[in-house]
Amino acid sequence: MLAVIGSPSFLPGLTPDAAGEAGGLAAGVARAAAAAGAEVQLVGKVGDDPAGDAVLISLARGGVGHLAVLRDAASATPMLRPDPTEADAGETEPLAALVAGADADDGRASEHGARGTRREAGGPPEPGLPLEPADISLGLRYLRDFRVLVTADPLDEPSAAIVAEGAAFAGAALVVIARSGQAATGAPAAAIVIEAPEDDPAGAFAALVGRFAASLDRGMDAGEAFRAAIAEGGWERTAG
Repeated sequence: MLAVIGSPSFLPGLTPDAAGEAGGLAAGVARAAAAAGAEVQLVGKVGDDPAGDAVLISLARGGVGHLAVLRDAASATPMLRPDPTEADAGETEPLAALVAGADADDGRASEHGARGTRREAGGPPEPGLPLEPADISLGLRYLRDFRVLVTADPLDEPSAAIVAEGAAFAGAALVVIARSGQAATGAPAAAIVIEAPEDDPAGAFAALVGRFAASLDRGMDAGEAFRAAIAEGGWERTAG
């Protein structure tokens, strides 16, 4: 089983009668890992409101467990703006730099990340409701026997310390997603750090990380897992 740490947001449908879904990087990674066959739990927080209900239903439809998703009655579930160009965005160009820059020895992404072909107005979506260290600690206590832990949202040093301790206690691989141009605060030396692109309108980066985490959960080493994630996405590693 693998766990993804990060709060989802609510993404409305493109039309008034279309159902909304869980949006944001954490939800995208979790759904992709579940689609790749992994048992997945999300550690996050949503509001105790209809949007939060819709997010949890969407996660369940995508095969993602929400045992460790907290409900915050004092906050509204953040809402993302749907991108009408998303249906036309493929999973090719946004990952070109990431695949070409991957380290063939350990499977880590290039520190330069990858840039999408189109940027949404205002840049990449912000994370959902912020998680406090106590939220993460409580969420991890709900889970058992996870083999992989993925942090999708930026964490402060106390939160990063709790995540590192939880991964070490469980003997789990730790995958840290760092924001473009920012250091991964508090990430231990053994963590696999992947820098996110500046934008990911088609969800290609989230899908890649989800497949990578699922491969780690199946017992592959980091290099093998990264190659498998690329291959499952229809990619070929660029030579040189």
